[in-house]
Parts: sequence; structure tokens; C-alpha cells
Amino acid sequence: MSDPTLFQYVLGLADDQLVLGHRLSQWTGRAPILEEELALGNIALDLIGQARGLYQYAGALEGAGRDEDALAYHRDARGYLNLTLVEQPNGDFAQTIARQLFYTAMALPFWQAMTASTDQRLAAVAAKAEKETAYHLRHATEWTARLGDGTDESHRRMQAAINQLWAFTGELFEMIAAEAGLAAAGIAPDRKTLRAAWDRTIDATLSDASLTRPDDSWMAEGGRDGLHGEDLGHMLAEMQSLQRMHPGLQW
Repeated sequence: MSDPTLFQYVLGLADDQLVLGHRLSQWTGRAPILEEELALGNIALDLIGQARGLYQYAGALEGAGRDEDALAYHRDARGYLNLTLVEQPNGDFAQTIARQLFYTAMALPFWQAMTASTDQRLAAVAAKAEKETAYHLRHATEWTARLGDGTDESHRRMQAAINQLWAFTGELFEMIAAEAGLAAAGIAPDRKTLRAAWDRTIDATLSDASLTRPDDSWMAEGGRDGLHGEDLGHMLAEMQSLQRMHPGLQW
């Protein structure tokens, strides 16, 4: 392994994208309207494409012969390093949109900052992800406004989703020791510096949607250390089933 710290960091980023991408793919055949069937599917494909590039780089950094498929399909939940927000179940459509809003409001300034990384492969992934994430955020903010300013029922559901997922937003800006070292070296963005941009986006979006920002209280943590809820295990069992049954399977 050439750089275990960078390997773990890149692996966590890849896990974020793959887990969230798979969550969105679960709306296939279930979205409320055909337009959203296509939109959520395309966003999922963007995220899984970003995950592929990151897994390929992680495999090269590890130097143990594991490719993107091995990293994605042959690790248990305890080995996943994704943020706990992205693994939360889809719930109703409002919950999915709230999850998208919270994550992409962080992801856009994150990828924008990552384009200046001294690591050329990460900077290249970021350059592509930045353009895709700008659309993802626009999609999430527009739907938040439509649901928040829609019917009494859509407003109630959107506010309930905001309240339910708020506890998972603190982890978006946590810096573990290894990540702090990479930020100091110019390889990774300092997540703490992204909070102001996230706050502006969230506050403006909630205001436009006539929604209320929840008070900060207890925040979930531990995703980067492999600590997850049972929902991730259920999701991985479904996602990994074919590769687990037929290791090395290729199309």
C-alpha cells in the first residue's frame, strides 16, 4: 500500500457516492412521475460514475489487487466508510429530496474546492463531479420549494423530512485526524470551511420553501469509522447479492 491514509480517504468518498447512488436507483419503477423516474436515475448514474473513478484510484493506492468491483461488492457494512446521511432509507419522496438537499449543498462546494487539489487524480474526478453536482443541487432545491410551497400535505411531509434528517448533517463537516492531515497538505478540502456555503444554501432554500430550519442538537457520527445503522446492511445485502453468489462474475 503506497499511502494508507489517502486510500482510506478516497475509499470513504467512493462509498458516499455509491451508497447514495444506489439509494436513488431504488426509485426506479416507483418514482411519483415519469420525469422523476428519469431524473433520479440519471443522478444515480452520475454518482455511481463518480464512485467508479474513486474506487479505481483507491484500488491503485491500496496495491492489493482489488478492483472497483471487489471494493464495492466484497466488503461488509463495517468496512464501509460512508457518511451516515447517505445510507438513510428513501422514505417518501420528501425524505429523499431532503437527503439530496443536505448532501448536495455540501458536495458542490466540496468538489469545487477539490478541483484545486495537489492530487491530480482527485482534481480530475472533482472537475467532472462539480458539473454534475451543480445539477443535482438545482434539482433538490427546486423540489424542496415545490413541496414546501405546495399543498398542506406536501409542506407537512417536507418539514417532517427536514426535521428527521437534520441530525445527520453535522457529520458532513467533521474532519477526522487523517483528513485534517490531507487538508494541510493541499490534497483534500477542509470540510469546516464548507459550512458557511452550506448554511447559505440551506437557509435560502428553506426560506423560499416556507420551511423552518431545525435547531441544532444531537448529531450522528461514526460513518467514517465504519459505524452504521442496520439499514446499510440491508441495502448492501440487496446490492451485493449477485456478486456474492457468483464471485468474479463479468457481463
